[in-house]
Amino acid sequence: MTPSFPLLDGISAVTIDTPRLRTHVLQHGPDDGAPVLLIHGNVSAARFWEELMLGLPDGFRYLAPDLRGYGRSEVKPVDATRGVRDYSDDLHALLQTLGYDHAHLIGWSLGGNIAMQFAIDYPAAVDSLTLIAAGSPYGFGGTHGRDGQPNSADFAGSGGGTANAEFVQRLAAGDRSDESQVSPRVVMNSFYFRPPFRSPREDVFVEEMLLMHCGPGNYPGDLTQVDTWPLVGPGTQGVNNALAPKYCNQAALAALPTQPPVLWLRGDSDQIVSDTSLFDLCYLGQLGAIPGWPGAETHPPQPMVGQLRAVLDAYAANGGRYREVVLAECGHSPHIEHPALCRELIGGFLVDPAAVLEVRT
Repeated sequence: MTPSFPLLDGISAVTIDTPRLRTHVLQHGPDDGAPVLLIHGNVSAARFWEELMLGLPDGFRYLAPDLRGYGRSEVKPVDATRGVRDYSDDLHALLQTLGYDHAHLIGWSLGGNIAMQFAIDYPAAVDSLTLIAAGSPYGFGGTHGRDGQPNSADFAGSGGGTANAEFVQRLAAGDRSDESQVSPRVVMNSFYFRPPFRSPREDVFVEEMLLMHCGPGNYPGDLTQVDTWPLVGPGTQGVNNALAPKYCNQAALAALPTQPPVLWLRGDSDQIVSDTSLFDLCYLGQLGAIPGWPGAETHPPQPMVGQLRAVLDAYAANGGRYREVVLAECGHSPHIEHPALCRELIGGFLVDPAAVLEVRT
């Protein structure tokens, strides 16, 4: 599939057949460079990484794959009962097919959860871990407390049924307009970025969003009707169910047998991954946007940032090292909104992790 907009100079594309998936990969840097795997987020694709790939230090081999069902990679269903392991196993197979037994991982949003799962399942294969606006290690929606306790036994408020139905319809229909508050273009500009930021590559990004496969096996996945507020629970297929806390629990990151250095970047104005996320049904219930909210005693907003920090603090207590950096006036996409600062931080971390980790913020 030929891109509607040419790749940036210095970026090339290749399709790799692995035992698990036919994977479309963007690449940059020398063939013999140390591999750096860049993992994109939900409702996006590898092309969201192009500018960062070109701005990071020379000497590394940068690889940005489209995940299954995204971009130009093969469409295969996601078994959500495995959490995000279908994605992490796909990436491990990709590295093995390319002849690599270890790599640096950079994960954005959903990609951060996939990177954490990869580190849990293949700890010896991770040289360093960079998390950009990563989701909670306890999944998305339906939990409370820093230890990710479920709000209800049926994990209501998480999974495929939490996606806005009109947004999904507009994605599937290829809507490039800005005529609705839930068109892909408007959602990207309103939530991926901190308004009034607009990327000069906006049209490229919208095209890539529209390539993702919508359906019960992919985005957002199927759903289950439950009796507990807000009356939807996780199904068994698709990406949003893979992130449901019923199946996604990455607390084991705190006790990895090997301890790669971790850099965590996030925006101070992130509306997606936040302790007050506008995509968390409990927070929307607290705001009065969803009727019938049972109240903060049983259904408080999910402390997504606090949950990840708690796991990383446990990682540090076990001897690992991490640094959290909060970028001012930044939304959900630090590498796009503040590229120079991200190049400096991530590039320095790849070259000399210890130097970057010396400062804790």
